[in-house]
Amino acid sequence: MIALRSEMEIRSIREACRIAADVLDRVCALVAPGITTYDLDQAAKRFMADLGAESACYNYKVGARRFPAFTCLSVNEEVVHGIGTLRRVLRPGDIIAVDIAVRYKGWIGDNARTVALLPIAPEVQLLLDTTQDALRAGIAEARLGRRVGDIAHAIQSLVEARGMSVVREFVGHGVGRTMHEPPQVPNFGKPNTLEKLKTGMCIAIEPMVNLGKADIEYADDHWTAITRDRRPSAHFEHTVHITPQGPEILTIPPVRVATRPEPARPEPVEGVEGSAVTPALHA
Repeated sequence: MIALRSEMEIRSIREACRIAADVLDRVCALVAPGITTYDLDQAAKRFMADLGAESACYNYKVGARRFPAFTCLSVNEEVVHGIGTLRRVLRPGDIIAVDIAVRYKGWIGDNARTVALLPIAPEVQLLLDTTQDALRAGIAEARLGRRVGDIAHAIQSLVEARGMSVVREFVGHGVGRTMHEPPQVPNFGKPNTLEKLKTGMCIAIEPMVNLGKADIEYADDHWTAITRDRRPSAHFEHTVHITPQGPEILTIPPVRVATRPEPARPEPVEGVEGSAVTPALHA
């Protein structure tokens, strides 16, 4: 069953999402040459605790396995679910997808952003731009009366028109009391298909885009998804509330005075307020 949230529940989800966005912003600001992905993961753990939240990723169970990190940190050819490690030191030219999901007062907030350590190749910049544009296109379709397939089709059409590929093994999802709720929100599909969007739905829209082919495989840790052709991948995500006035992006970070250049983030969609398992793994 797809949950249609009351205004009181939406306020709680909105609060959790703002914390998730705050933590994401803080972690992305730490991304720099010489830092390890373990350092970033532990920093995120501290930021969550400071804000009264906890990681929704840590100990997340799939079968007999439990996810061992507090965030998902995926570098270059890693698509999603990368595990922070002291062995992975970031260097100029890398890109890193930072995926933050928190639990706050029993509610989930979920978002992601890919950050570049300059300089990067022009084709990698195009990958980041395309993934952000795909997120905007998906959010623009998240309107009352349209369907999940309209979101999926908008993302797929934009990405493939630029010669890139959407990952099919992982999808977006509903957000509420648990990290992965119905409906699944794929990044590929046909318009006017799948579930109809209704007032009170909260969904995570999260394009995962490969510069090369869509095929993936898994690292030895059995969690980290990697592009089979070892070309880079990018991931951007917002949690969105369906309203009669249009999509409301819930994962907007607080405004703070920048002490260093802010990492790139998706621009607000015009008219938008506030701006896995089987058959497909949730991201």
